[in-house]
Amino acid sequence: MTHRFVALRADGKPSYLYQANRKTKARQVIWGDHLTISRDMGDGWLEVDWAPRSPTQRRTLYIPAAEVLEQRPLEVIFVDVGQGDGAVLISPERGERERIMVIDAGEGGNMNAFLKARFQTYASFNFHAAVLTHPDQDHYQGFLPLFQNPGIGFKTVFHNGLVERPVSGTWEKIGQPVPDATTGRAYIHALAVDRPAIEGDFGGVPANTRFEFPRLMKAALDNPKVGDIRMLSTAHAQHEQGLAWMPGFGPSDQRGYTIQVLGPVVEPGAQGEPRLRRFGSYGETKNGHSVLLKLSHGGFRLLFGGDLNRPAEKFLLTHYAGLSAWPQEGSVAHQQMIEAAQASLRAEVMKSCHHGSSDVTDAFLRAVNPAAFVISSGDEEGHVHPRPDLLGRLGAAGRGQAPVILSTELQRSTRASEDRERVNDLLARVDTLASGVTPEQLDRIKQDVRMLGRSNVEVYGAIYLKTDGQRLMTAFKIESGSDTDKWFYYLYSFNAAGELVLD
Repeated sequence: MTHRFVALRADGKPSYLYQANRKTKARQVIWGDHLTISRDMGDGWLEVDWAPRSPTQRRTLYIPAAEVLEQRPLEVIFVDVGQGDGAVLISPERGERERIMVIDAGEGGNMNAFLKARFQTYASFNFHAAVLTHPDQDHYQGFLPLFQNPGIGFKTVFHNGLVERPVSGTWEKIGQPVPDATTGRAYIHALAVDRPAIEGDFGGVPANTRFEFPRLMKAALDNPKVGDIRMLSTAHAQHEQGLAWMPGFGPSDQRGYTIQVLGPVVEPGAQGEPRLRRFGSYGETKNGHSVLLKLSHGGFRLLFGGDLNRPAEKFLLTHYAGLSAWPQEGSVAHQQMIEAAQASLRAEVMKSCHHGSSDVTDAFLRAVNPAAFVISSGDEEGHVHPRPDLLGRLGAAGRGQAPVILSTELQRSTRASEDRERVNDLLARVDTLASGVTPEQLDRIKQDVRMLGRSNVEVYGAIYLKTDGQRLMTAFKIESGSDTDKWFYYLYSFNAAGELVLD
């Protein structure tokens, strides 16, 4: 038995596993799907032991040898966690160099259920890292069943340094901002930078405390398979070439891909102590300092946007453009700022900030200028994400004439007839709110909304991104009832100018 992976066909057409006659399609598979090869038939075909661990689904199937690879693509799965964020990154390496990390986990049990289904050895699985981008329940609460499971391990748990301690109030939890007369701003100094700080804040709390974040940290501390727990920021990272990298994912690690840390941006105090500036309200501050990551693989870049908001985006734009103040919008200096910040922020795919909320700046969207947007959002009544006005703005700020917009909510399979009403409402409001969008862009946005909002029996919510650094696939499962019609996907490649374009 050997382990191989489904290749991406050069013509972009779907790949299938076939029955013994090699003419009848048995199952659609996509790029990167794992295959257990039982033997080479010697005539250009391989025999596949499909689902070898399942007594009910195990079958002998066949695939053309030309459609099989030894190297899998890098994969990012945006899991449908409801109202919140949750993603799984699976590196292309195999064996000891394989890295699997969970970046946020939503609020409920969806991430736990997804991981159980995806990893057959999950009962005793060791993940490389958990990343809690910021202390909002709809990002971190889904980690609780993982940390409470003694069979599940994480080598490192990363967070943004702002931890909600077991006290009442708001600022009392993460630390009161301290004014700095030199800058005229206030900064939070009470950062939990390492595991001893976490142990000091949460080691003594009861496991059943009524405070949600402390309960999560206590579970992580009590799990013998959870290793380090520490802050991840521009200052608390691996530093090479004047930039901050996620530890183990810098250029010198020679993985073929890198993960850069773009936020939170630490501004040292007079004594060199780490601190984070206040962004308006308590919520704006803890959200605005989300862990911000940029994954780069070949010519492909993916920006994980956390829950950034307008104050945070303005700060990041000026910071990465090397400016001390926000230039007047519409001015030459404003456009120059966007262009300068693109060196750090530009990406082919953007995980849209704050679940598709409209609390974003057009300047930040233009600086990232992606070819595809991923919106992870739920259907809670009070949130109304993704916002229809944002859909229009994303279309205008995206790359090319037809940026693709992918939403976990619009793809979810658990709602019934209200999907059609929701999609129609979104389309109507996009018409009135999408100012500045060309007719071609507006038409594409509407096509995406219609496709991704198809009836609840047709699609699942998870969005799959797969890349080898040269080509990109964005895909989601179709619940059609047919094993030979299981996936819908977009394919991208780089043109002669080095731009990622939709095939």
